[in-house]
Amino acid sequence: MQGRKTFEDERELRFSLSAHVPEHNFYRRLKDRLDLEFLYELTAPYYGRCGQQSIDPVVFFKLCLVAHLENISSDRKLIEHCSLRLDLLYFLDYQLDEPLPWHSTLSRTRQLLPNSLFEEVFTRVLSLCADAGMVAGHTQVIDSALVKANASMGSLELKVPQEQLEARLRQVRVFSSADRPARQDKAPPGQRTVTASREELLEIRARNRKWQAGQDLYPGAHNKGAKYTSNKTHYSPVDPDARIAVKPGKARKLCYLLQLSVDTHRHVITHAQADHADRKDSICLPGIVRHLNKRMHQLGFGCTALLADTGYCSGENYAMLERAGIRAFIPPHGTYVGGPEGFTYHKEDDYWLCPEGKRATFRKEIVNAKRNNVRSRLYLTTRRDCKGCPRKESCLGKQHEKKVSITSFRDEYERAIARVQSRWGRRMKRLRQATVEPVLGTLLDFLAMRRVNTRGLELAHKNMLVAAAAYNLQKLLRYTPKGSQVAVMALPRLEQQLLFLLIFADWQGRLPGKGIGIRSYC
Repeated sequence: MQGRKTFEDERELRFSLSAHVPEHNFYRRLKDRLDLEFLYELTAPYYGRCGQQSIDPVVFFKLCLVAHLENISSDRKLIEHCSLRLDLLYFLDYQLDEPLPWHSTLSRTRQLLPNSLFEEVFTRVLSLCADAGMVAGHTQVIDSALVKANASMGSLELKVPQEQLEARLRQVRVFSSADRPARQDKAPPGQRTVTASREELLEIRARNRKWQAGQDLYPGAHNKGAKYTSNKTHYSPVDPDARIAVKPGKARKLCYLLQLSVDTHRHVITHAQADHADRKDSICLPGIVRHLNKRMHQLGFGCTALLADTGYCSGENYAMLERAGIRAFIPPHGTYVGGPEGFTYHKEDDYWLCPEGKRATFRKEIVNAKRNNVRSRLYLTTRRDCKGCPRKESCLGKQHEKKVSITSFRDEYERAIARVQSRWGRRMKRLRQATVEPVLGTLLDFLAMRRVNTRGLELAHKNMLVAAAAYNLQKLLRYTPKGSQVAVMALPRLEQQLLFLLIFADWQGRLPGKGIGIRSYC
């Protein structure tokens, strides 16, 4: 007889989540391994003693972890997804008939709690990985990736000079909310005004003309009248901390910069932070190393080697890492030149000797404020030495004396080049590529870090810390320590007696010949 199922809602239902979530389930094992009870004491100062109860801080952080573990970048979709999964409800300590928190509560709580609390959660998760033997600490790899901001390029506004700011704001207020992409300008006054110099603006203008002319070269291009955007001329009123990311071969978009440090032992993330997308990696490196060393010392580790790509190269960084006792495996960029062609440097007397035997002596040290206070040493020859030189036209041009400008950290550069080009340095390069790039790809593609759903640098930093903690928890639950295996072989009784006699005779020195030891018998 054919069966037919009829659905009828039960008004009273006795159901046990723990009985229906299997033991091998990821979130059940995560619930047994992760202890967040310390959050109650740390979050107590941020809540009052009366009024409506807030969301449980442990539940809030568990929901943030689930968002990245399930690759969900929307708070609304996160709550809907959790309500349909038995293992997630069990992980969050919610019953089937118990309503989950409202999605807007997550965003308000994320803004309420400080960065230090998210840092503490990440450090506690990292300590679990360290206790399991997944962190060595001595070698760290640093790299960065762009994360799309929660703002579109259509919201960009043009920066104006300070004296034209008020007139520009009055003109903007006349527009209706439908014509204007951003209803409320959240940018501070310093962000709305032009801070670039005249030379930089002229360079942007020339680059704009060249860029617009190049649009006609692409067949089927639909942006013939597009305008060239730059962080020096445009800003986002929706998210002032977001910056226009300029990457060759890719469309411009508003982004944040994800800085990451990964341990080479088991590819565990040891540090994560958010930064402006227009900042160079070399400028971010000192702050990364400072926070990384603080966390590693807190866990009882010490970093002795640092691997990174060319973007983190600078003489200041080389000197900083040497002072900290860290060997830097960072290849120098192509702009570094050890000295002028044909010149020889004499370190004892600090001068450069040209091919004609004339000296370029040290005059002064220059600090370039336009290039992040880059320090260089200036060496000059005299007009009398270069007056009758046969190489004058090819060497000086229109100048009267030879000018040699060398970085003040030339010795650090040379030591770094020798370290990178060594056999050990080539091995470290392969190790760097195999360590940090898969981690960045996992965060962007599978842990909801392709785009942040918040606005502001502080909230982006919190999201990146939670994503890094979720990645480490995944690694922790999948990690199975490999014990040492010892092979034992039983020898026949006659061979055991013979081996014992030979060892005893060698110990007594009764065997003839020199250089015979125990290893000769095995």
